[in-house]
Amino acid sequence: MSNSVKNFLYTAIVTPFDLSGEVSYSELEALIRLQEKAGNGIVILGSTGEGLALEEEEKRKIIHFVSTLKLNTPVLVGVSGFQLNQTIDFLHFAEKENIDGYLMPVPLYAKPGPEGQTHWFTTLMDQVKKPVMIYNVPSRTGVKLHLECLSKIAKHQNAWAVKEASGSLEEFTAYRKVAENLDFYSGDDGLTPEFTRAGAVGLVSVASNVWPKAASTFVKQCLEQSLSNESSQIWKKAADSLFLASNPVPAKTLLSLKGVIQNSFVRPPLSENDLKQANVLKEQDSIIENWHKNF
Repeated sequence: MSNSVKNFLYTAIVTPFDLSGEVSYSELEALIRLQEKAGNGIVILGSTGEGLALEEEEKRKIIHFVSTLKLNTPVLVGVSGFQLNQTIDFLHFAEKENIDGYLMPVPLYAKPGPEGQTHWFTTLMDQVKKPVMIYNVPSRTGVKLHLECLSKIAKHQNAWAVKEASGSLEEFTAYRKVAENLDFYSGDDGLTPEFTRAGAVGLVSVASNVWPKAASTFVKQCLEQSLSNESSQIWKKAADSLFLASNPVPAKTLLSLKGVIQNSFVRPPLSENDLKQANVLKEQDSIIENWHKNF
C-alpha cells in the first residue's frame, strides 16, 4: 500500500459552521492547517465531521475545497452512505479529487449480515483505486463488522487498514487474527495504550481536534511503549470528557472556548444544549496543555 497514507495519527476533523448554519470554509482550512502543522493526517466527512447532516452537494464541495489546499499530509474521505448506487456515484466524484483514501464504515441501521457486508464493501472497493480503511463502530451502526466479512475483504487489493472502535480489546485481537495483512488503528482515544500494545499502528482521533500536537506526542509514546500509567489515566479522562454529549458537541464546544472556531454550532439532530458540563472540558484542556509542556 502507498506510503502516502502511512500516518500514525489521523484526526477525524469537525466541520465548522457559521451562525447561519453554513459551512465555514475559512475555519475549516484553519483547523486543517493546524493538523498539517502537527503532522497529523485528516479524515473529512466522518461522524465527527457530521457527514450525515451534510447535503450531498455540501459534501462534494468540502472534498473539492480540501483538494485545492495542496496539503502536506494525507486526507481520507468518510463514506457514510447506506444507499449503494448513491454511494458509488459519490465515490466516482471523490476519485477525481486530490484525496488519498477512504474511511468506510459498516452501513448503519440495516444491520447487514456477513454476506451483505461483504457485498457492500467489495462493491465499493471495486469502484476505487485509492486505499480503504474499513471502520468497525457498532455503537453507531447497530451491528459489528463480521469476522467472516473482514477475512474476505482483507484480500481486496484496495483494502489497507481497519479502524477498530468496538471498545473491546478481545474484539480487536479477533479482527487482527483474520486480517493480519491490514494495518489496525485504534478508534478510541482512551483505549489507544491497550490497542497499540496489541498491535495497532496508530489512532484515528477525536481528541486531536482540540489537542493536535499533544495527541501526536501521546500516540508516539503509546507506539514506543513509553507512556506512563499516570499519563495513560490523564488521557483517558481527557478523552472521556469529549463524550459527555454526543460527538462532536464537546469537541466543538472546546474549540470554541479556546477561540479556534467562532461558535460550537452543530446541525440537527445534534444540539449544543445536550452538553451540561462545559467546565469539565476547560479543566481537561488545562490538564492536557500542562501535560504536554513536559515533552
